[in-house]
Amino acid sequence: MLWLLAHNNERLLGHGAVAREVWRLYFHWHGVLAHGAFPAHDTLWQYPPGAGAVLLAPGVVPGLSYFQAFVALTLATDALVTAALARAGTRSGRTLLGAALWTGGLPLLLHLPLARYDVEVTAFAVLSLLALSRSTRACGTLAALGALVKVWPALVLLGVERGRPTRSAWLSAALAGSATLAVFAVSFRNPLAFLRQQGGRGVQIESLGGTALSLARHAGWRGTVRYRYGAMELVGPHVHAVATASLVLTAAAFALLLAWRVRARHWTRATPYDAALSAVLLFTVTSRVISPQYMIWLLGLAAVCLTSRHTSQRPVAALVVAATAVSSVAYPAFYGEVVGCTWTGCLLMLARNGLLVGAAALSLTRLWRATRRPKGTAHSTSVTGSHLSRPRLSAAPASLRGD
Repeated sequence: MLWLLAHNNERLLGHGAVAREVWRLYFHWHGVLAHGAFPAHDTLWQYPPGAGAVLLAPGVVPGLSYFQAFVALTLATDALVTAALARAGTRSGRTLLGAALWTGGLPLLLHLPLARYDVEVTAFAVLSLLALSRSTRACGTLAALGALVKVWPALVLLGVERGRPTRSAWLSAALAGSATLAVFAVSFRNPLAFLRQQGGRGVQIESLGGTALSLARHAGWRGTVRYRYGAMELVGPHVHAVATASLVLTAAAFALLLAWRVRARHWTRATPYDAALSAVLLFTVTSRVISPQYMIWLLGLAAVCLTSRHTSQRPVAALVVAATAVSSVAYPAFYGEVVGCTWTGCLLMLARNGLLVGAAALSLTRLWRATRRPKGTAHSTSVTGSHLSRPRLSAAPASLRGD
C-alpha cells in the first residue's frame, strides 16, 4: 500500500487524486482548525466535530510533513486494529480469521485507506465491539467517540443485549459524547456547522440511486454529473425524488433493525458483532452517498464478526470482500468511466452495489434467524459481559450448550 501511495501519480492509480485529499484538503482544514474554528462556510466540510481532532493530530507529530504524519498515524491505527483483532482471536471460542480478513482485505482498496481518515473511524468501532465482553462502559464510550468523528460508529451499540448491558453502554455513550462535545463547543467556533452541509447533499454517482440514474442516461434521461459537496453528484429531473427515496429506505432499514431488536430472543457473544455489520450495511446501501472508503468500515466490522466462531456472517464477509475488490477497480482505475456513465462504469457500479445489496439482505436474514428463540426453550440466552447467564445446562437443550 505504501508503494502504491508512492506511485500515486500513475494513471491507473488516479493521477494523484487519491493522495490530494490529504495534502490539499485535509491540510487546508488543519489550518482553519488550528485557529480555533471549524470551516463553517466550506461546503466540503460535512463531518462531526470529532473529525477536527483527527485532522489536527498530524500537525503535532515532530519531524514530519503533514502528509507524512497523516500516513504514519494511519499506519499506526491500522497496526492497533490488527493487534486487537489478533488478540481477540486467540481467546477461547474465537478465531484469527478476523485479523486475517482485515490484513488481507484492506490492501484490496490499494492506497486509498492511507489517504483517508476512515481507518481511524473504523478503529473506534472495532475497539468498541471488542471491549464489550469486558466492559459495557468502555464499549459505549468508544462508540460515542467514534460517532463524534463520523456518526456511523453509534450503530455498533444496536446489538448490545437488552436490559442492563444496553443501559450501561448507552449511558456511557451519552455521557462521553456530551462531555466531548462540550469540550469542542468551548474550544472551537461553529462545531455543528457540518449539519448545514449534510442537508444539501444530493445523489452521489456511486450510490444505489446514482447507479439507477446512470443507467437511466442510456434510456434517455437527460441528467448530468457535477462536482458538489466533495463528490460527483447527478443533477437533473427526478434526482430529488431519488434522494427522497433513499431517505425513505434508510428509515425503513432503521425500522427493520428495531423490529429485529424487539423480536430477538437468543443472544450469543457474536450477536452484537453481527448486528453492527448488518446495521452499517443497511445504512450504507440506502445512503445517498457510497464512497469507496466506506468499504473500510465494512471490512472492519466483518473482521470483528469473524473473530467469533458463533458468527452468522461468514458468507456476508465474503460478499463484502468481493465488493471491496470491485470497488477498487471502479476507483481509482476506471473512475472516469463511472463519472462518464459509460456502460463499463455502469456495470462496475451495478456489480459493486449489487454485491452490497446482497450482503445487506443476507446479513439481516441470517441475523434474524440466528437470534430467534431456539426450539423447545422458553428463555433467552444472555451473553454480554464477563459472565454467562442462561438456563442450567442440565435442563437446556443441546443447541444452547457451548454458546
